[in-house]
Amino acid sequence: MNRSYLLLGSNLGNRESYLAQALELLSKNVGKIAASSSVYNTAPWPPHTTVRSDGMDQGDFLNQAIRLETEFSANQLLEKIVSVEEKLGRKREKKWEARTIDIDILLYNSEIVKTPVLTIPHPFLHERRFALVPLAEIAERFIHPVLKKSIRKLLSDNMDNSAVITHRDE
Repeated sequence: MNRSYLLLGSNLGNRESYLAQALELLSKNVGKIAASSSVYNTAPWPPHTTVRSDGMDQGDFLNQAIRLETEFSANQLLEKIVSVEEKLGRKREKKWEARTIDIDILLYNSEIVKTPVLTIPHPFLHERRFALVPLAEIAERFIHPVLKKSIRKLLSDNMDNSAVITHRDE
């Protein structure tokens, strides 16, 4: 069984519903959700993307990390994730655009994967507080296979000062 850590995010439409639907689809079609973090409110990343292409404010993200146990390889997992995103209305038209759901593979076992379509560990994980905070909640002792530091240490060393606030259901 393979252990992967994913980050789910949504900043378009009913964000809570999209996260819940993504969790349900992942659980039914991809593997067992063995752990999940709290849900956090975070600003869009990178910071210059707060306005959508139509001129409207992009809106904050809800982010949640999960540990998913799956029989799929990393490449198969990516295919399954893209399928879940598409079922939930994800459009891939412009980089940094608002999205109904975004699912990133942060870590996969302790493997290092570099292909034209997939890089694991996620290449910017250590730079992004919005990913490290929820991940540390469920995997603080996990050692980053490239940087050789625990997730807790990556978070304590992180220079990103963006707010990551626990979300309260409204």
